[in-house]
Amino acid sequence: MDQASAQAAKKVDHLAVIDDGVLLKVKLRKAERGRKLRAMGLIAPMFLFTLLIFAIPICIMLWRAVDNPEVVNYLPQTTHEMKQWSGEAMPDGVIMQAFANDLVSSYKNKTAATVGKRLNYDVSGMRSLIMRTARKFNKKIPEPLNLDAFLSADKRWKDLKYWTAIKRSSSSLTPFYLLNAVDKRVDDHDEIVDVPEDQAIYVNIFWRTMWISGVVTALCLLIGFPVAYLLANTSSKVSNLLMFCVLLPFWTSLLVRTSAWVILLQKNGVVNSSLQGLGLIDEPLTLLFARPGVYLALIHILLPFVILPLYSVMKSISPVYVRAAESLGAHPVKAFIKVYLPQTLPGIGAGGILAFILAIGYYITPALIGGPKDQMLSYFIANHADSTLNWGMASALGVVLLSTTLILFSIYNRLTGASGVKMG
Repeated sequence: MDQASAQAAKKVDHLAVIDDGVLLKVKLRKAERGRKLRAMGLIAPMFLFTLLIFAIPICIMLWRAVDNPEVVNYLPQTTHEMKQWSGEAMPDGVIMQAFANDLVSSYKNKTAATVGKRLNYDVSGMRSLIMRTARKFNKKIPEPLNLDAFLSADKRWKDLKYWTAIKRSSSSLTPFYLLNAVDKRVDDHDEIVDVPEDQAIYVNIFWRTMWISGVVTALCLLIGFPVAYLLANTSSKVSNLLMFCVLLPFWTSLLVRTSAWVILLQKNGVVNSSLQGLGLIDEPLTLLFARPGVYLALIHILLPFVILPLYSVMKSISPVYVRAAESLGAHPVKAFIKVYLPQTLPGIGAGGILAFILAIGYYITPALIGGPKDQMLSYFIANHADSTLNWGMASALGVVLLSTTLILFSIYNRLTGASGVKMG
């Protein structure tokens, strides 16, 4: 009896241990779940902010670069009938009837101008052609409705290119804006070709943007490197004063700084007056509304973005390495180049890529200080968004800048990753 009781008690204790173990696991899972929920709650505001301010606008921009709603929404019958048309000969009477009905409807709904504006991006003169024909057909659609009826409204309808322009636009998605951003277009045979030479501007503007940004980045590195070296290797008192001077531009509005350069660089401004007073020049230099002024203003704006990454890297470099090289017989210059400089490459890369990416997107400085031949791609994005209201073209140019930035960042990330692996 005692042995049976002992076995029963042992069994009860074993079950209690199992229950306690299961209960402990449940408690641990609940604690882990609560920790994850608290962590998610902490990062939720930043996540939502990034989503609303960064991710969603970029997605909208990508969509607007290929969105093509005007013809599809306001000429629905024409869009449907155009799908069956080869585009090699004049459209038949069914397509013309559908087009005439849509024109009358769009004219009454006051959307004909929107259709004409979209088609005018593709073929110059389409807006006036659409509006003139819509006004005439709004009074009375001719009978029978054939090509002669359209020619009575405007003689240009005999040219096949106007009809094929409507067909090319009869889709809810279009490569038109993206192709135009790289000076390409789709011709009447659905082949991608170069735009006419007098309309090819965006590729030249892109390379101009790259050139200006590259020159500004190189000059910022040349100027910023010795400043960062002095900051990292001088006394704390001098370093604090220099750091204050480096950070001072951040506390001044970009527009104010750019406007100040407009005053400084004009022909009777401080720069020209000082150079003439020192006898270095006989006549005032053309600095305002010219490339040199753009370089000076952009360097002034971007220099802190180069100095700070360089300083953070240089501050972590121990002077022992250079001293050791010199003690082994290396010349100070050779020791600097062979030992110190390679250790600053992460700072050079970070400052350079940051300055370059910021430079390609600047708008205010080149717009106020540069001339017509100094405007960068951002100027034309703003012009399409604010003046011409061509959101599709503005978005396509924005996609070009975004793609360039991603490519540059990928190259930088690959190079720094490869060097990190090599060093490891």
